[in-house]
Amino acid sequence: MKTPWWFLHKTLLAVLLLPVSLIYFFISRVVFWVRKIGAYKSRRKIICIGNILAGGVGKTPVVRAVAEFLDAPVVMRGYKKSAKTGNVGDEAAMLARDGLQVHVGDRKSNIILLNRQSDNSSPIVMDDGFQNPKIKKDISILVFDEQLGYGNGFLLPAGPLREPRRAVRRADAVIVIKSATPRKKFRLPDGIPVFYATNKTISPYDENEKLYAFAGIGYPRKFFKSLKNVVGRKSFADHYQYTDEDLKKLRDAAQKRGAKLITTEKDWMRLSPQLRDEIKYAKLCTTIENDFWKWLQEKIKCQH
Repeated sequence: MKTPWWFLHKTLLAVLLLPVSLIYFFISRVVFWVRKIGAYKSRRKIICIGNILAGGVGKTPVVRAVAEFLDAPVVMRGYKKSAKTGNVGDEAAMLARDGLQVHVGDRKSNIILLNRQSDNSSPIVMDDGFQNPKIKKDISILVFDEQLGYGNGFLLPAGPLREPRRAVRRADAVIVIKSATPRKKFRLPDGIPVFYATNKTISPYDENEKLYAFAGIGYPRKFFKSLKNVVGRKSFADHYQYTDEDLKKLRDAAQKRGAKLITTEKDWMRLSPQLRDEIKYAKLCTTIENDFWKWLQEKIKCQH
């Protein structure tokens, strides 16, 4: 689904949904503690890269950077699997395309298999799962987008938070993706290491080329703003599976404006192989400050 417009604002609708958020919170707490019984302790260190917002914070590029740095396998759910992505999901297909070893499905089962099938003692990167107590994490890292902050500060469905802001204290560190327009009143708890990252969107086109941008991600507006000379835009639901009719309409809209179609790398992975030759994507590159890598190496050493 598309990210609800009220997630970033304390509107009347968001306030009216607060009783539902309260029910959601109590149910999620019960589920959390029940699932925590018999949590699995991996032989190999588990580094969890997660968030407390419901998508759209830019977590996948951070997962990619950490996995590449450690030469570590990635375990993930593989959200919205489809034939176009090899039935592994767009994020998994994107990481695998970069040469990473990606294991999709039940994360606990895959971690058990990795422990049994290899004598390798390198860490395993777990994509998401901060709210999953079935697996004991050695290091938990949360990712935030400075532009989004905590959104409107409310829990689902009144807001974007999966759990209250105090849950940040369970993390070992936080990575904040910098923004030119940081959200006001976004504050992180004291005592937790905070590191900063920067995003750069690299377009395959010349700056003078007219672009018609489309995206099915958590917050497509961020993608649109990162591009230059955009003369048209179309947003879809997160992880949207494009139909032939959708692409025909997008082609027609771009042609009317004399523009080239462009999308995100995640969306590009959900296109058919034929369309990938026709439509290009803008690559999102995330650079994390050097102090984070020093901290991570020291943290892993301390775990031994």
